[in-house]
Amino acid sequence: MSETLHDFTVEVPLWRPRVRPIDLAEATPDQLDALKVTPSNTKVSDYVLVLANDVETLKARTPLFNAIMYNRGGLGRSGRELGAVGASVVNRCIYCAAVHASRYNQLTKTEDHMREVFAQGEAATLPSREAAIYDFAVKLSKTPSEATEADMQALRDAGLNDEEILDLVLSAALFGWANRLMHLLGDPVARQAEEA
Repeated sequence: MSETLHDFTVEVPLWRPRVRPIDLAEATPDQLDALKVTPSNTKVSDYVLVLANDVETLKARTPLFNAIMYNRGGLGRSGRELGAVGASVVNRCIYCAAVHASRYNQLTKTEDHMREVFAQGEAATLPSREAAIYDFAVKLSKTPSEATEADMQALRDAGLNDEEILDLVLSAALFGWANRLMHLLGDPVARQAEEA
């Protein structure tokens, strides 16, 4: 049996489902239709194949995910990825944290921020703009009702406008939901152990 990961890493682990993914060869026309909106053109992940067991939810989930994480304008991609990492750190979602930390590193061309986040967790020390984004995502993920006007002002003081703040809220909130799905539907496992 593969070892389930418990520590954060930028090495994206495999994801072992607990719920049986659909078999594409046996998929219903509705399932195949829902899978058309999946962003991957080469391989459909086991996670998405698990979600295809509930066609209506998958049809809503994928366009929502893409709109929040990839729409034009507002907060840049790296800020959205950092918001996703903040939520994933709070929720201890090893898989989502790895995926979005890796994307953040690619976009920013630095690994220093994610090294700090994974070493210090919620207490990470980052440059001012990144710190404001990360700290807000962490606070929002821990206790949403405790976000205050002062938190909004800290984001504005770091240079974020209202459109960017909304994108950050959406990113962190999306991963509050996505992390819970990942935790319940499967486990992150080390690639070497699973592939051996």
